[in-house]
Amino acid sequence: MCAQVIDRILAVVDGAIILQSDAQLAMRFGLVPSAGGPDPTSAVLDRLIERQLILAEVARYAPPDPAEAEIDRHLSDIRARAGAEFDTILLAGGIGIDHLRRDVRDDLRIEAYLQQRFGAIQPTEDEILQYYRDHPASFSQNGVVRPFNDAHDVARAALIADRRGATIRDWLAGLRRRANVNILPR
Repeated sequence: MCAQVIDRILAVVDGAIILQSDAQLAMRFGLVPSAGGPDPTSAVLDRLIERQLILAEVARYAPPDPAEAEIDRHLSDIRARAGAEFDTILLAGGIGIDHLRRDVRDDLRIEAYLQQRFGAIQPTEDEILQYYRDHPASFSQNGVVRPFNDAHDVARAALIADRRGATIRDWLAGLRRRANVNILPR
């Protein structure tokens, strides 16, 4: 008789356990962006580690809970992406809808926290123009660069997104350096 692995610990983040089933659920429900490459589980594990680090920060600052309607909308989106497999995925992951609902609630709390903490980036007009000039391909249609006045709002939004993303990546790197993250061999 062979032993069968039911689940496996992939990582421990400041005492919080991340299981293989957590990574599988995140991939199957599309809760994290899919990553190409030979080992998509590693990319998902990195995202789940980041999520755990952010949740620890969220718990410290306690942003307000999202509205039930917002949670329901996100659950509906997950259900639609999973289609007929929704209940099967829940069953295979050993979780119920209440568990998934808590995860969605936490994700929305994370979004609110990140927006509150990193949402106030306001570039100057000169910075927007420089971004436009540095990224002409982003503002081209049929090989023709759109005039700055037509692309201004798009350039502003892209610059804000780039800066916010870089700031959050730096912040996460700092959280990870200070945390006790133990990734177990698979």
